[in-house]
Amino acid sequence: MSDARYTVEIKDMGGFSAHELYALLKLRVDVFVVEQNCAYPELDGKDDQALHLTLKRGEDIIAAARIFPPHDGKPAKIGRVAVSPAHRGERLGGALMEEALNACASRFPGAPVFLSAQSHLQRFYGSFGFKPVSKEYLEDGIPHVDMLKDG
Repeated sequence: MSDARYTVEIKDMGGFSAHELYALLKLRVDVFVVEQNCAYPELDGKDDQALHLTLKRGEDIIAAARIFPPHDGKPAKIGRVAVSPAHRGERLGGALMEEALNACASRFPGAPVFLSAQSHLQRFYGSFGFKPVSKEYLEDGIPHVDMLKDG
């Protein structure tokens, strides 16, 4: 898929070149560890179980998310939703979520989709049909709320 502003790629870990993998992980560390000033294990041992959706401009990864398939009665899960700081204000967060939800719908038809949202982003995720399913809690010192979208 593509848009005039970006191309979309969805790969498992084995599909990335060393350069692409470095760029993806650097984007996530830049956003979740450095920008949010949050020391936590970004490399959590789960990337090999996920699909990785990237929005690219040329060879540059400008936004990314990871998607876990539903399993053992649990819904599909979208996480590590990140837009490069250099590309904020381009409405890529919304585009990224649209692409992630399209990927879930085509790969896991009818499956509900879960995400753990930073609390201040509830309205953003709500605009895609997600509803809160937990009380607010702290994760790595940042307020979060679990959200679910019916399949």
